[in-house]
Amino acid sequence: MKSDNNYTFAIGISVGLHLLLVVVLIFSSGFAMDEKPKTNTIQAVVIDQNTIAKQASQIRQDRERAERVENERLKRLKQQADQLEKNRKAEEERIRDLKAQQVKEKKAARQAEEARKKAVADAKREKERAVAAEAERKRNVETAAKVEAARVAKVKADQEKAAKASAEKKRVEKEKAAKAESERLAKEKLAKEKAAKAEAERKAKAEADRVAKAKVAAEKARKEKARAAKAEADRKQKEAALNDIFAGLEDETVQNSSAKQQHIDDEVQRFGAVYKQMIQQNLLIDESFVGKSCRVKMKLTSSGLLLSVTTLSGDAQVCRAAKTAVTKVNVFPMPKDADIAAKLTNINLTVQPE
Repeated sequence: MKSDNNYTFAIGISVGLHLLLVVVLIFSSGFAMDEKPKTNTIQAVVIDQNTIAKQASQIRQDRERAERVENERLKRLKQQADQLEKNRKAEEERIRDLKAQQVKEKKAARQAEEARKKAVADAKREKERAVAAEAERKRNVETAAKVEAARVAKVKADQEKAAKASAEKKRVEKEKAAKAESERLAKEKLAKEKAAKAEAERKAKAEADRVAKAKVAAEKARKEKARAAKAEADRKQKEAALNDIFAGLEDETVQNSSAKQQHIDDEVQRFGAVYKQMIQQNLLIDESFVGKSCRVKMKLTSSGLLLSVTTLSGDAQVCRAAKTAVTKVNVFPMPKDADIAAKLTNINLTVQPE
């Protein structure tokens, strides 16, 4: 408000000076009009332009000075306002810190009080547990004493019972031993009598058996001699027949071996055609490959897993494409026949893009 008043005051001064200048001009013109004109006389009012310029310059300087004063005053007011705002924020920050410190101190005090109460409660519980433990210990001691007394009494009773049982057992065992000895002697006598009788019967039977066996042996030797003669004749006859059979089998084995080898070769060719088809399905074909080929060598496991692939001959680009296609297949089918599979573990193929 004060700055507005000063600015208004400066404007008022400027306006007043302008009005004063206008009044002076008007009065100067009026005085000239009031005088009576004289014949053949020209009167003129001369206005001092330097005076007007000085007054206008003075007015402008006053106005600029007033504006500078006003700007300086506004600047000081802004600085004061900024400082007051800074002081206000600092005071608010201090108050917040103070409140936070108070809250922290209250919280610490509350926690300390809670810890004190907990310590008191823990001490009380510990004391109660100690009292209860002591009472429990006394009860356990009394119980242990009772148990020990009962155990001692039981041990004494068991010992007495065991002594009686041992004495009774010894008496019974003694009676049983005497009875068993008597029975043993009787059985031994009876066994000796039976043994003597059995020995006599055995000797008689052995003699009869020896005579019978001698007759059987003589008959068996006669039959064995006849069987041996017949067996020798049969052997010679069978040997001649076997020689004829083995001669025929050798011819058949040669024929079967040749047939099996032909079968193996046919199967290797058939699986090779399958491998070529699988490689062709994964082969990236370019127009420049037409009419070109590549000879590759593959090493496979007995289960058909690819171990390695190398190029033997052919166009370099086709060979690169062929190796890539073989790697993509990775696992090739293998026959169950081990002889055929052995031929396929190292196989050479010609890959020709179609």
